[in-house]
Amino acid sequence: MRNKDYIKKDILESIENILSRINSFEIPYQIEILNAIKQKLHNNSPFKNEPVDCVIWVKNDKVVANDYNPNSVAPPEMKLLQVSIENDGYTQPIVTMPFEGNREVIDGFHRCRVGKECEVVKEKVLGYLPVVTINSDRMDKGDRIASTIRHNRARGKHRIDSMSEIVVDLKRRNWSPAKIEKELGMDRDEILRLSQISGITEIFKDREFSKAWEADYILENTEIVNENIED
Repeated sequence: MRNKDYIKKDILESIENILSRINSFEIPYQIEILNAIKQKLHNNSPFKNEPVDCVIWVKNDKVVANDYNPNSVAPPEMKLLQVSIENDGYTQPIVTMPFEGNREVIDGFHRCRVGKECEVVKEKVLGYLPVVTINSDRMDKGDRIASTIRHNRARGKHRIDSMSEIVVDLKRRNWSPAKIEKELGMDRDEILRLSQISGITEIFKDREFSKAWEADYILENTEIVNENIED
């Protein structure tokens, strides 16, 4: 036990020496080195498969929005989020993936906006944003879309019209109803309703979509489908 305590003490003293050297550099270079150290630690961590194990800071102009987020925040809630970050700091990182030299937001678009648009916050965090990197097996666009939706649905926030477009897009990417159901946490009737909103009848041709609707009936009764969409 004493031997372990000695090793721990020796390691911590070595870290103190390293930090002392890091602190002698300009802040941007300090951040760069600390990010690299965090990544090294993460790669050797028992929790290396958990993105939150490695939060790094990147320049806010390197964090870009995706083009499929169905979440929306009303102005009062957006203002409250800004006040929260101003007073409490960033308590949650922005979930991202590397994309064309930048980082595309998977979850945390509004936290990202606050860090870019609020001068108080931007100054406080030196023009940087806290990010984690989504696991590499989720980097296909369909998987990224699903991940974004899961984050939103877990909070109970998403726009129906955008969700409808996303369901259609995933269907066109050859995602089966079963895969959409599993990855997005939906049931078949919800998938069907979102497909109806889009007005694209090609989605209805698959009998897997709903036990309550017969696909052939829908295809043969376009007027009824259109009435349901209008309702």
